[in-house]
This record gives sequence, C-alpha cells and structure tokens, in this order.
Amino acid sequence: MLDTLVYLNHETKVWFEITTLLIPGENDSASEIERLSRWVVDELGPDVPVHFTAFHPDWKMRDKARTPHATLIRARTVAMANGIRHAYVGNVHDKARQSTFCHNCGERLIGRDWYMLSELRLDPTGHCRSCGTRCAGVFDGPPGD
Repeated sequence: MLDTLVYLNHETKVWFEITTLLIPGENDSASEIERLSRWVVDELGPDVPVHFTAFHPDWKMRDKARTPHATLIRARTVAMANGIRHAYVGNVHDKARQSTFCHNCGERLIGRDWYMLSELRLDPTGHCRSCGTRCAGVFDGPPGD
C-alpha cells in the first residue's frame, strides 16, 4: 500500500488523501502516529492531507472502545508538528480540527463540521483570499450551491 501512495504522488496527477481509522489499543500509540507522520512528509510531502478518524464499536468489533476525541486531537497535533500541513480529525464534531487553514497566514479556508461546509475563502483557482497562497487540492472554478 505504501508503494502505491508513493507511485500516485510521484508518477501521477491524481489527488488523494490518507484516512487512518484510529482503533484504541491497535494503532493509536504516539509512536505509530509519529512514524506515520514522518513517513508522509518524507515520502509524499507536507501537502498530502491526513485524516485521523474515530472508531466506534460496530458489527464484529464490539469489544473495542470508541476512539476518544483526545486521541484524535493528539494524532493531529503530532502530524502537524511533523510538518503535515493539512491534518484533520473525523467521525466527530470538531469544526476547528476539520476545517482547512492556509498554511501561510492561518486563515480558515474551508470550514467543516462533520459533513457540513460553512465557509469557503478560496478564490476560484484555489488561492487564499487573504494572502494569495495556493492551497493544495483540486479546484475546478467557483463553488456551487
């Protein structure tokens, strides 16, 4: 799988994002998040978004606890400290940590809370309306309704 991500990043123009379902006691240790974050920056660069998503007990994994919100926040903090510009938490309500911010000026560019979008502060070509810095992503003109 890691080779595929490297291939996609270096050999294609496809946009991709990484989502990691954090399962308590399985893959949520500080060392695992640290290794993942460093690998992403070293192999893919700082602009590949990484989503840390909350697990909830369901179907065949009812013996595991729900991912604490604090674990998601810690993972995001570690990822950003290691240079990932766009790290997010998911499967929880947390607008501050699900929104996209300009890595240059800190302006909230795309406001998100779960699946609800609240603001878009990018020009039609994907640049921050405050400072003009390009936001990583694929933008096809102005947003729709």
